[in-house]
Amino acid sequence: MTSLLHLNLDNNFFDNDTMMFLGAFPSLQSLSLDSSRFGGAAFDEAMASFPHLEILDLSNNNLIGNFPSALSSLQVLYLAQNNLDGSLTPKGLCQMKNLRELDLSNNMFVGNLPQCINQLALLKVLEISSNQFTGTIQPSLTANLTSLEYINFSHNKFEGLLAFSSFANHTKLEVMEFINDNDNFEVDTEEPTHWIPMFQLKVLSLSSCNMNKHNGNVVPGFLLHQHNLRLLDLSHNSLKGNLPNWLLENNTMLEVLYLRNNSFGGSILMPRFRNPYFSELDASRNDIKGTIPENVGKFLPNLAFLNLSMNTLSGHLPSSIDDLDALNVLDLSDNGLSGEVPEYLFRENIALSLLKLSYNKFQGEIFSGNISSYYISMLLLDNNHFTGEISNNISFDVSILDISNNLFSGVLPHGVSNSSGIDSLSARNNLFEGHFPCGTTLASFNFLDISNNFISGPIPSCLNMEFMEHIHLEYNRFTGSIPNIFRNMTRVLTLDISNNYLSGKIPKFLGELSSLRILLLRKNNFSGSIPKELCQLTSVSLIDLSNNLLSGSIPSCIQNITGPTYLAYIQTSITTYYWGSTYKYSGVLRSWYSIMDDNPMFDTRSQVQFTTKSISYIYKGNILDYMNGLDLSCNNLTGKIPEGLGLMTQILALNLSHNQLTGSIPQKFSELTNIESLDLSSNRLSGEIPSELTNLNYLVVFNVSYNNLSGSLPEMKEQFATFSMASYEGNQFLCGPPLVKKCTTTSSVNVPSAKDDTDQGYAIDLVWFFASLASTWIVFLLAFAAILYTNPYWRRRWFYFIEESMYACYYFFCDLILRPSMLLNR
Repeated sequence: MTSLLHLNLDNNFFDNDTMMFLGAFPSLQSLSLDSSRFGGAAFDEAMASFPHLEILDLSNNNLIGNFPSALSSLQVLYLAQNNLDGSLTPKGLCQMKNLRELDLSNNMFVGNLPQCINQLALLKVLEISSNQFTGTIQPSLTANLTSLEYINFSHNKFEGLLAFSSFANHTKLEVMEFINDNDNFEVDTEEPTHWIPMFQLKVLSLSSCNMNKHNGNVVPGFLLHQHNLRLLDLSHNSLKGNLPNWLLENNTMLEVLYLRNNSFGGSILMPRFRNPYFSELDASRNDIKGTIPENVGKFLPNLAFLNLSMNTLSGHLPSSIDDLDALNVLDLSDNGLSGEVPEYLFRENIALSLLKLSYNKFQGEIFSGNISSYYISMLLLDNNHFTGEISNNISFDVSILDISNNLFSGVLPHGVSNSSGIDSLSARNNLFEGHFPCGTTLASFNFLDISNNFISGPIPSCLNMEFMEHIHLEYNRFTGSIPNIFRNMTRVLTLDISNNYLSGKIPKFLGELSSLRILLLRKNNFSGSIPKELCQLTSVSLIDLSNNLLSGSIPSCIQNITGPTYLAYIQTSITTYYWGSTYKYSGVLRSWYSIMDDNPMFDTRSQVQFTTKSISYIYKGNILDYMNGLDLSCNNLTGKIPEGLGLMTQILALNLSHNQLTGSIPQKFSELTNIESLDLSSNRLSGEIPSELTNLNYLVVFNVSYNNLSGSLPEMKEQFATFSMASYEGNQFLCGPPLVKKCTTTSSVNVPSAKDDTDQGYAIDLVWFFASLASTWIVFLLAFAAILYTNPYWRRRWFYFIEESMYACYYFFCDLILRPSMLLNR
């Protein structure tokens, strides 16, 4: 065994003693320990036992320390995916004169690249991506490395200007990647003018590298001389001019073209000749106009991935898409496309797994029943003008279905709840009515949003709540009480059932939902007291119980709700990505190269409505991790405000208005150092306003109107200098600026005397006046009725407005009745 030359021990579980054991094989020429999970820094010493070692692979382990130094005989060294750090010193790296391949990617190396790399004349593969190297990339660094075939400097912290012409004489180059994460790094491809490269690249990725920033942001001119490209990525560079359709003409074997997030205009043109190799095109986030070519299926027959989203395309979907048998991903969202969606996109034998047509002008009855089953994994049709009912015979073999913000009507079909495969369903803001359908199987949603419809009846009990993370039932017509199945939502983050007609008591088991971050029960008919069990929701960030019929006192344990300790809406938002192709680079001893473009395709970021600063805001996505508020307004709560509320130091908005709270404003409120909105208006509070509240530096809205407060107002400094009289009105015993009443003298109110109006009116014909007024109103009402009849969207908005007005009138009269009794108690 001492004469063993080659040893492969990949994918094992070795400890640090393994390297010492391997010293028994001094004749080894190649050793591979990829993904063997050993760590430490002792490997440098162990390598001294292998004087003839030429190939060493220690990738995907837990190695720490600096670059090894006792490896001068090596030709191939792979140290990717470890925890190596420090800088590269000439003592270690530059003694490896025989080195052909070097992979240091995904470590933590820092500092400048040593200039002596230029002496490694045999180097063919140089992979140093995903580290923290700094400094500039000087032309002299790679000038002598004319054997290079593969170079990847991506995802570091390089600065300055990289002149691409410095590689002009590297005749063997095939793969170059400079994906940048640093705004201070630029790539210039145009100096000197009209330079001609000696290489023919197969893969070129220059994404996010401020390309030709000082040369008009033009497409690299040297690409005119490239005819062998398989993959080209010029994304995120603000490149200008017309879409470079000539790239397909120039490279007849091109497979992947990424032009995402530039400023290209013009239209899409097909090449003159058929390209059977081309499979992926991403030209999203540009300003491409015109229509999608009718002959796309003829000239690009094997297209599998097409993303033209966020452009200004118009017209209909071309019929030749039906010829794209390999099409797997089609994203045409955020354009101006119109017409009906052809049925061939939903054939059972089609390869399409993701279809995104969001934010266009498509119309028609897409779910009329001509197709009985939909097999697309992700079907995103939101924000269009689709109409009609969804046939009850349709089944959905999809994992993500988004039909929100359309004009669908009727009852949700059984196929929605009968499918065990739907993870995420968003049907918000349509015209659905009736009861939520319950099928023969329990629907196991992860995300469910059917808000802003006319769905009625009790909350469905046919849902499997075990995997539910976000549930939105707000703005419907649900009745009854909160069902017991909600106690099974052990993973739920968002529970929004506001603006319905639910009644009964708030169940105690809601306090057992330990993962809950947002609880919105606003504008229902819940009664009884606030259960103390809600105090167990220590991670909740938003609670809105406003506009109900709750009574009793505010639980003193509410101070236990300290707020979240981790970012749930960043970590667990349901976001689906699609990946670009993997292009294999055929290198010297190893075949590998991959590129991934993570474009978010479906982001069901939770969206909630919460009132703060006297305005109702919509909060969506990551901002929910930083929003913290409590709204108990418009109920019948009594008793004193708990002192413990002052311990909720992370809270940004606190609204206790329109209740019957008594006692004084807690001095502890001065410790709410992050609060921006504090509303205690329309209660029965007494005593003085604590002067310490002036220390609340972020307070924007402060309202204590219509209470029984007395004494002088806090000094007008800091934020309190911005509050007007409206913040204090309805408290007759308060004094001091900004109020007119002074605290030092008794102020008298001078009632202005009546004054005769001496102005002469003009004589008018009252008969004609009233006749024209009546006819004007009749025309207005008829026109308004016609609009509501022909436009279901505005008709629904009008019904919502009527409902909101009824609520407003109800609470207005409640205040009108309560205020006299409040004045009598003063």
